[in-house]
Formats: sequence, structure tokens, C-alpha cells
Amino acid sequence: MTLTFADRLNAQVADSAVGRWFQLEGSGHPREREGSRFMTDVRAGITTWAAMAYIISVNASIISSSGGPCVCDSSDCSTDQAYLSCIQEVRQDLITSTAAISCLASVLMGALANLPVGMAPGMGLNAYFTYSVVGYHGGGLITYQEALAAVFLEGWLFFILSLLGLRQWLARIMPQSLVLAVGAGIGIYIAFIGLTSGLNVIGGDVTNLVGLGGCDSSDWIPDLPYFCATGVLRSPTVWLGVFTGGIMTVLMMMFRIKGSILIGIFITSIISWPRSTPVTYFPNTDAGDQLFDFFKQVITWHPLKHTGNVLDYNYGKGKVWYALITFLYVDILDTTGTLYSMAKFAGLRDPVTLDFENSTIAYCVDAFSISMGALVGTSPVTAFIESATGIAEGGKTGITAVVIGLLFFVSVFFAPIFASIPPWATGGALVIVGSLMIRNVRDINWDYIGDALPAFLTILIIPLSFNIAYGVIVGIVTYALLNGFVWIVRKVTDGRISPPNYHASEPWSIPHGHIIPPWIKYLMSLRSSKVTDSPAEFPFEVRHRHSEISIDSQDPGIYTPKNSSFANSEK
Repeated sequence: MTLTFADRLNAQVADSAVGRWFQLEGSGHPREREGSRFMTDVRAGITTWAAMAYIISVNASIISSSGGPCVCDSSDCSTDQAYLSCIQEVRQDLITSTAAISCLASVLMGALANLPVGMAPGMGLNAYFTYSVVGYHGGGLITYQEALAAVFLEGWLFFILSLLGLRQWLARIMPQSLVLAVGAGIGIYIAFIGLTSGLNVIGGDVTNLVGLGGCDSSDWIPDLPYFCATGVLRSPTVWLGVFTGGIMTVLMMMFRIKGSILIGIFITSIISWPRSTPVTYFPNTDAGDQLFDFFKQVITWHPLKHTGNVLDYNYGKGKVWYALITFLYVDILDTTGTLYSMAKFAGLRDPVTLDFENSTIAYCVDAFSISMGALVGTSPVTAFIESATGIAEGGKTGITAVVIGLLFFVSVFFAPIFASIPPWATGGALVIVGSLMIRNVRDINWDYIGDALPAFLTILIIPLSFNIAYGVIVGIVTYALLNGFVWIVRKVTDGRISPPNYHASEPWSIPHGHIIPPWIKYLMSLRSSKVTDSPAEFPFEVRHRHSEISIDSQDPGIYTPKNSSFANSEK
């Protein structure tokens, strides 16, 4: 059989220092990853980047809605031209920031943790940062600069928790149905933002709070922007976004066209770029001229004018700590859950310890990237679920993540293109991403109302209050009240009084085990034994025993041994 160029290149890379570092098959590494190939990982990296590159424009669009460090001196910020011009520059800054931090985080994740996972500012977290913490046009709890300081400190707290091995434990202390409900609620939250700030399909209503929008600015109720007095759904940009950015994108996804979301965003944008059309993003105004002048540069280096190192370390302010703690817990649920899911999908999760290879390094990379992201003005960085597209293409090593990072680096120099993507081009993408996140509801325990009602309230409150933290708090408090009362009654009556279908409730207990990180266990083992058999023993004792594992019915994301004899034999 004749060897192709790809076969020869794969063999040469595997037999090099690069191949041994990334544990490619044929490298001779004690824990080489079966089926891993250099060219396959490169292709997987390109696929994942195409699936997640939409975050460059979407993240910039969402966070710039906070106003950043810009100051509005008038009563109506929507008509303050100096303020709007500043926001446009902030959005351009955030294009650079998002691409740059995604590059750094993804390369570090691949090179150090050897995981095929892309990193970027997280969806949901950026919405919480903008609309709940800083507020639309800065009308929230704290300023943009104070929020960045909260994110910066959160990253270092994460770093400490990661070194101590507590992140997994903290993520598992929350009841599984509530964890799933938070993800679903964030999905609805993101979709709602896409329908309002993006597509403008939903607008304000003086009677019902929300109603249909999509009218031209000339039909707004006086002094109430986006509240339509008449002419709902008559804006041509609404229908352009719905059909090209929404329906056409979904059709491409149905036929599994790679990068469907990114393609939909760019088709909508290209239609919106010509001037003097009803859907143009460059109207014949001063603001439109400024946007068009930047767009014509196509390739340029845009330095950070407003968002670079603008942190306000006002840690004496109570609301800063409120934001920090919420970021901390939501990010624990988000990143830890995503990393575990991706490691399981890639076959890198140990069936006995339930941990994955290089988990401590991966968490430390994530924590470091969060703090570095704050320095360039963006919300917390997290692992992206879109990494599943590259893993499905065969990505098994960190080469996939390194390729993702390098492509984000190239994107930094195309800031004028990404900055000229209109909100109605990304609105459909937000709705689609929301629809993918809400699939969590199918795994919630709806059979027992003590689990179902707290989960439902969490899903409901997050979008309606425009605040993830409020939804989490309502869910936890409701769960504690309902199930705490039942627990007390059962204890007092020795189990004689109990809800009829209590057997259908979801088991919960304080997590145990898996607190001590592998590196500490390794150091402890060195003290107890001077001789180790082989480097392959650290950090795992069991590798790829897929025939010996099953899926936990209470947590589909957790593998458990089929029988205790297997578990005992491997401990």
C-alpha cells in the first residue's frame, strides 16, 4: 500500500519531540493516545475554530452594550453621539481583546494540559457581566472597571482552588437537577438577548413589559427607545436577521455543514455592508461614516484604546464581592462541567477516579486566562462546548487546541471585518446557541416535585429577572426549604411520614472523595515509597477500560464502574 504525504507527515511528527509531548500514537510515550494523528488534530482544530469563531463578534457586541468605560453626559444615551462613538471604539477594542485572549487561552490549554478544547470568553457569563453586573449603558450594580477587577480576582481565587483540588468538589455539591436547570436557564437568557438586543424581534411594551418590536426608530414611543408605538416587525433588518442569520443557519446545521453559525453571520453581514440600502450597517451619518472608514481598512492592528488595563480595584465595595462570588460559582459550574464533558467525549476521563488527565493543569490554565482576560477588558474565559465538533472530527490531543489558538491569532488582524458585523447578524446565532443549551431540561428529574419545582423556578427566573445569580439563589433556597422540611419530617417520624413518591427523588449528599488533587497524591506517594514502577502510574492507575464502565442514571456525565469488584481491584 502506497503511503500518502499525510501518512508520512503523521509518522514524522509522531516520532519527534512534538509527538512525544502531545502523546501522539506511535510516539513511544507511555500514555500515547490511541488513534491520534497530527493531520487529524489539525483538521479538528480548524473545525472547532469555525464553530466558535462567532464569539469574536458576539462577545464584543454583548459587552459593548454595557458602555464599557464610556461616560454618557446626557439623559438619553441612545442619542448622545459622542457616547455612541466611544462605544463603537470599545466594540473595536473588544474584537481585539476577544480574539487575543481566545488565542492565549487555547494555546495554553493545548500546550500545557494537552486537551483538544478551545477557550474563549463564555456565553452566558458575558451576558451576566453586561446586563446584570455592569448594566445596559452602565446602569447596573458596579462600574465596568470594578467588574473587571472582580473578574481578575476571581481568576486568582480559581487558581488557588484548582491547585487545592476543590473545583470538582464545589461543582458537585449542587443538586444535579439545579445544575442542569442553570444551563437551560442561561440558554433561554441568551436567546432572549438575541431576540431583543440582536434581532429586535422583541421590544418594550408599556403595559405588558415585553411585546413585539422590530419597528423603525421613527415609530418608537417618544423617550422610550425600542418601545414601538406602531409598525412592529416592519424593520427590514429584522427579517434579514431572521431568515439569513436564523433559518438559513439552522438549515445548514441540519445538513451538518461545518461552521454553519459563522457562515450565517457572515452572509447576513455581507448583505448589510453595501451603503444606501434599507439594511445597511453604514448609514449616511457621522457614526455610519466612522464605522465605514474603519471597515475599509480590512486588515489592521487595532490597539486597545479603552479596555486595556482599566481595572478599578475597589474591593472595599460590597457589590463588587457580590459580583465576584456569583462569577465564581457560575464559572465553576460552566467550565468544570464543560471540561468534564469534553474529556469524557474524547475518551480521556478515568472510569474509577472520575477525573481526567491533566485536570489540575487545565483548571489552572482556565483560571490564569480569566485574570488575563480581565486585563484586556473582557468577561471570564471558559471552555467551549463547540470543542465537541473538533473532537468528533478525531481531535484527541492538545494540537487541536493549539491550532484553534493560532487561528484566533490571525483573527486579531481582521478586527475591521469582525467589528463591522451588525447585531442582527449575531441575534440569530444567540437564539440558536440558546436552543442548544436548553437541551439540559430533558435530564432534569421531573418525576419528583421537590426536584422539579426548584429547577423550573431557576429556569424561569434567570431570563425574566435578567440575572443568573437571582435564578441560582431562588433555585437553591427553594430546594433547601422543600427538601429540608421533608428531611426533618422523615427524621422525626423515623421515616413513617414521607411523600408518596419520595423514592423518585434525586439522591443528594455532601460530595466526598476526589478533593485531594493528583499532584498532592503523587508527592504523598513519594514519601511513602522510594520506588515507583513507572511514570505511567501518575496520575492515573486505570486507562481506557470502556468495557468495564456504565453511565450513572443520576448524572449522565459521570462514568461509574459496573461492579464493585472492578472498582476495588483498581483502587
